[in-house]
Amino acid sequence: MGLDDNKAIVQRFVREVFEDLDADAIDDLVAADFVSHTWGFKDDDARQALKQVTERMGAAFSDIHFQIHDLIAEVDRVAVRLTSSAEQTGEFHGLPPSGRRYSIVEIHIFCIANGRIAEHWHQYDLPGLMRQLQGNEVSSG
Repeated sequence: MGLDDNKAIVQRFVREVFEDLDADAIDDLVAADFVSHTWGFKDDDARQALKQVTERMGAAFSDIHFQIHDLIAEVDRVAVRLTSSAEQTGEFHGLPPSGRRYSIVEIHIFCIANGRIAEHWHQYDLPGLMRQLQGNEVSSG
């Protein structure tokens, strides 16, 4: 697979898993031995744990958007800088539904192996997101 193929896999993952919260897409896009270096899944099946994350996000947020700003590929890695935004319509990290929107910048790095996402790293502004949901800060996106 080439760099453009790897980019397409990541774009599809962002759209289908992060934005559409389609847990079934995980089976197509993520390797069975997937490793998350950020979320620290304690589950033996990180792919199943990722599906549970999509369910929790779907319960907490609606009108979810991910805008990709940069997509950089080299060898087996794809780095993405994007802005995520959503409206909080359910409980999130102990906060009751606020109806507020957040917008934050995130960085994701994916390792692609055999046409599937094998590893993932993620950096995002959780304190900024929480401040926005509490009404204490304007969006950073």
